[in-house]
Amino acid sequence: MNKRSLALTAAFLIGWLTTVLAQSTDEALQPVTKTFAFKNVTIVVKPGQIIQNGTIVIKDGLISAVGQNVAIPADARVMPADSLFVYAGFIDGLSNTGIPKPEPRPGEAQGPGQQRGQAQPGRNPGTPTNEQAGIQPELRPRDLINPKDKSIEEMRKLGFTAAQVVPNGKMLPGSSAVILLGGATADAMLVKENVALFATLSPATGGFYPNTVIGVMSKFREFYKQAEQNKAHEKMYAANPVGMERPTASRSFSALYPVIEKQQSISFLAPDLKSIYRVFALQQDLNFQLILSGVRQGWLLADQIKAKNIPVLLSLDLPKAPDKKDAKKDSTAAKDPEMVSLEKRRAEEMKNYETQAAVFAGKGITFGFSAYNAKTADIRESLRRMVKGGLKEDQALAALTTTPAEMLGVSKTMGSVEKGKMANLVVTKKPYFDEKSAVRYVFVDGMPYEYEITPTKPVDANAKVKAAGKWSYKIEIPGQQADGIFNLTDEGGKIGGTWVSSQDGQARPISAAELKGNQLTFSAVANVGGRDIPLDFELTLESAKFTGKVKAGNFGTFDVAGTRDGDPK
Repeated sequence: MNKRSLALTAAFLIGWLTTVLAQSTDEALQPVTKTFAFKNVTIVVKPGQIIQNGTIVIKDGLISAVGQNVAIPADARVMPADSLFVYAGFIDGLSNTGIPKPEPRPGEAQGPGQQRGQAQPGRNPGTPTNEQAGIQPELRPRDLINPKDKSIEEMRKLGFTAAQVVPNGKMLPGSSAVILLGGATADAMLVKENVALFATLSPATGGFYPNTVIGVMSKFREFYKQAEQNKAHEKMYAANPVGMERPTASRSFSALYPVIEKQQSISFLAPDLKSIYRVFALQQDLNFQLILSGVRQGWLLADQIKAKNIPVLLSLDLPKAPDKKDAKKDSTAAKDPEMVSLEKRRAEEMKNYETQAAVFAGKGITFGFSAYNAKTADIRESLRRMVKGGLKEDQALAALTTTPAEMLGVSKTMGSVEKGKMANLVVTKKPYFDEKSAVRYVFVDGMPYEYEITPTKPVDANAKVKAAGKWSYKIEIPGQQADGIFNLTDEGGKIGGTWVSSQDGQARPISAAELKGNQLTFSAVANVGGRDIPLDFELTLESAKFTGKVKAGNFGTFDVAGTRDGDPK
């Protein structure tokens, strides 16, 4: 596509040149350019390696250049990022991100590749099917991912660009896969399949066996040994089938073969001390490669974990910290010695949760982080609490980037900001672990996502400006300038109106308008080839002019400026 076509596409995407680009409604919309640049930024290449006042160039989904003296291509969109911080996109070590929880329906499957619900009528609870027992190791995330699931966007806003995801389920829910947290289809998001086999100690429901943790352990051993026997039978049958019964064709057994052959680990969910002991017992009996996952209470076993050289995925689900005011009030009110002792034990327990990562790092245990069962709203605070608990920022960053990349076998393509690697990046206003830091941009496979649009001028909450009236606007798009009119109304403080593009003269409504001091925000929708693209305006008004930005979905944020036509109404 030539430069003129790119410019026309850019204008079309945000609704001003709606008749320029002829495009099929079935064709996926693309960004105006696949070349981006950041300059004058602090680049954290990897933990302990930093480039000050650096430049990064992204082209066709890859990092094409990183350094201090980097030439920026003429067709690059230079992102407004002076003095910001750039990190490799974070990797969630284990979660169900993008995989909705199934809704069980008694007696029937939910669909191809989906987990089943309760038992079929008349089925003996003591002899359940594999699905009813929670044994579905053959399931793949690719068949379950919903690219529009809100958990993907929630994690991406935190700076996560990839995740090892697993199906929902009980004992053996399925295999894991590394996916990108961006993309229109499950296939487009997929980076690597069959990374590990996922296992839990969760009992079956609906009264089916195994319905206790001890039952799960017994069933796990039985199933594992059956898979070993079936594999051996298949090998003998392949060598000489004469006079030999044909082996059982089982997808569930076959899914365990890579584990049995030591080509794949089991990522075993073990949040508490008892779970870790039980998983250790299973590993000793069956001799499989192990990754302890979702660990919340492992500090008492840190030495054993280190001695066994077992990699760990620490849970980002920390207990809620007590409110400082309430804690102070309770401490002064508590006079009963037993209550004082109880509060002391609680404080010690909380300290163990918050310092566990630092303890593991100090002992040299390999660990990443897992968002499994964690609330996304609490994840950043959990990370900060761990840093306050003694975990060094470089150690925390390693657990979010380089370490999970190595653990999951994707270090050649992600985990650091280096030339030739996938353009998975997170850009923040301050160092990521700073309490006042905020994510400004996230790139996934070279595609930009922008957050926290900031007005070009300071907001004055006490300013008295009038929005109503006719305003001429100009929007700066690379290689093109789009202009038109805002016709704004104010009915008792309720802002409304329309915007009109000079390219086609069509009036389109605005919505969700709000004026706070001298800051005006409103939204609109541009329909492109039958697809709606949201437009979010954030403007700083003066009496006769304004400046600001407009975000056009995931296609970019553009500068906008304008002047008032006539006297304010």
